[in-house]
Formats: sequence, C-alpha cells, structure tokens
Amino acid sequence: MTASPYSIDPTTYLDELLTQASPDLMREMLQGFINQILSTQADHVCGAEYATASKTRTNIRNGYRHRDLDTRVGTIDVAVPKLRTGSFFPDWLLERRTRAERALTTVIATCYLKGVSTRRMNDLVATLGINNLSKSQVSDMAKDLDVMVEDFRTRPLDTGPYFYVSCDALTMKVREGGRVVKTSVLLATGVNAEGYRELLGMQVATAESVASWTGFFRDLKARGLNDVYLVTSDAHLGIQHAIGEVLPNASWQRCRTHFSKNLSAMVPKTQWPTLSAMFHTIFQQPDAQSVWAQAQDVVTFCQQKFPHVADYLEEALDELLAFTNAPKAVWKKVWSNNPTERLNREIRRRTDVVGIFPNRDAVVRLVGAVLAEQHDDWIQQNRYMSLTSLEHTKAMITSNIIDAGDPTEQAA
Repeated sequence: MTASPYSIDPTTYLDELLTQASPDLMREMLQGFINQILSTQADHVCGAEYATASKTRTNIRNGYRHRDLDTRVGTIDVAVPKLRTGSFFPDWLLERRTRAERALTTVIATCYLKGVSTRRMNDLVATLGINNLSKSQVSDMAKDLDVMVEDFRTRPLDTGPYFYVSCDALTMKVREGGRVVKTSVLLATGVNAEGYRELLGMQVATAESVASWTGFFRDLKARGLNDVYLVTSDAHLGIQHAIGEVLPNASWQRCRTHFSKNLSAMVPKTQWPTLSAMFHTIFQQPDAQSVWAQAQDVVTFCQQKFPHVADYLEEALDELLAFTNAPKAVWKKVWSNNPTERLNREIRRRTDVVGIFPNRDAVVRLVGAVLAEQHDDWIQQNRYMSLTSLEHTKAMITSNIIDAGDPTEQAA
C-alpha cells in the first residue's frame, strides 16, 4: 500500500519539528495537519484510502491544486486534493467565491435589502447561500470590493504603447429617482507592449454619446494610453468623433462582427447564408491587394442579387478594410471584435442575474469585478499578439511619420 504524501505519524512529526526548533513551528504544524485532514476527507469521498485497491472505491485521486490560506501564524500552502470525477472543495476552510461572485452577492444583497423584486431576490439569495445578511455586513463587503474595483479602474496604463484598442458599450438598467432608466457601460481593451491583452477602462454613462465617449477616451489618455495605431469598434458616431478628437493619429477599423449583423438584417433569412459566405471570403485573402479585389467582386455579386446591400457594402469598404494597412500577422486580431464579444457575454452572464441594478455604484462594482478577473486571466494566458507583429507596427508608424515630414524623425 502506498501512503498518501500528506499521511503523517503525529508523534514522529511533532518530535521532528521540536528537534529542529523551527521559528515557523506553528505554521508548519498547522499546514501539515490541515493537509492531512483534507487528504483524509478526500479518501472518504473516494471510498478508499490513497492509492489503495478496493472494491468499495467510487472515485480516484488526481493530484492537488494549491491555495494560499492566510492565518494568524502566516500564510500556509493548502494542498486541495483533486478527483478524477467531480470535485472536492473544503468549504469549511476556504472561500469558494471569486471577486466577481462576491460582487454579485453584494449587488443581490443590496437589491434584497432595498426591497427590489422581493420574491425574485429571495430565490436568488437562497441559490447563492446568503442567509441573514445584515446591512452592516453588506456594507463591509461592498467597501472591500469598491476599493479593489476603484484601484483597477484608475490604475496607470504604464505597460504601453497600446497600438491596438477595441471599444464597445453595454446597456444596463438602473433605478434612479423612483424609475428605471438605461445607462451605458463603456469598455475599452488593448494590447500592451508585451503582446498581452488588457482591460484598459470602464465607465458608466447616462447615454452612449459623443460627450461620453470623448470623456472616456480623455480619461484613458490621462492615465497613459498613447501611440494608438488602430481602434476597432462598431459604427457609433460618438466613438468615431471621440477618436478623431482625442486620438487624432489613430485609424478606425469597423468591427466585422457588428457589420455582419447589420447585413443579416437587410436580407431574408433564407438568403443570408449565401450572402454571409460571400462576405466572409473578403477576409480570407492572402494579401491586401487580394482583399480589396475580392471586396469589389462581392460588391458586384451583390449588385446582381442584393442591390441595396451592394451600395451599403461599397460605402463601408474603407472602414471595414482599414486592417489591410496593419501588418498581416495581426489582421485577424483587429478586423473582428469577437474577443470583445466574448467578454460582453461573460459580463451579461453575471449581470442578467440582477436584472435591474439598485444604483450606478452597483453596476461599477459588479462589472468592474468581472473585468478585473478577466484582466488577470488574460495576462496569464499566451500572448495575444507576437512581439514581432508589434515591432512591425512600430516600424510602420515610424515610417509614416518620416513620410509625413516630421522634422525630428528626419533629423534622427
């Protein structure tokens, strides 16, 4: 029989620690005993001891995942056993909820305490395991989250330059002045100098307008957004105007995903698969010249079958194909807003549970917590763009400055 790596003889273990006279004696003892308890609990769930053949076994151990636990004697490494089927989590010891889940709990609790949709909130509260939350408890939870979200939203953008930026807006319902109103959550993501995606910022505005987008971009620029080469978004006039005013050196790329949705609304459902297939061939070409040639072929095709679509498509080509001025290696990353769409779906998954927010602070708290978590995930993943692609972009920008006659660059 193979013993569990966290199986210990208490007497021998205590003798060894006392002999060593470690200054971290209590911390090491606590860590050892906690891990032994968790290992024993996992064995009980599996129906047999670790690495033991048994007819009563119902599951198999599959390594460990490590979590830090802060205690009065210091931070200890908790080894939580993993199972081949299902999961094992010590709710009695560790906090399961993520930051966004805690934010969601706080928002729902706030709604509940304010008497918003009482019957619905009762079900949601029970689902999340919230029992007898007092106003002071909700206040303490919100205070911690608000500090975290505010630090994230106002942090310096010092990992630029951010050559490629994507923007979008989501509509949220909020109670204000005794009535339900719609607000717009403005979002911006970008690719930093190391090629990783970042959540650059978010703001809650009364409406998606020229003024709100201009203010949003000015805030981003004040925090360090610089050297933007291309901004991808839908065709909202507020975004376009704000880009021209705040980021005059940046080009604008119309989001292919949003444009595709607009096209689908212009033809019958039975004809959309044909038009969609033709439209997507534009973005499958090997070089810029082929992209533009194929775009003209698609316009010609639409003139024969969908004349009203042909005019609409032809007018939008400069906006849709702005990506052809960027290095080819980043084309797929900039002509589509699909990554931003996935982010929006994740936000919706959390916010749809609430429905109507009690105030704007609740929107900032929950959406900000979701964004902070997504930001952490992105910087731990593989690079979104290669360093070579970013170097090509930098060289392209420098070349354009020299061609335009910048005296500083010419002198250099």
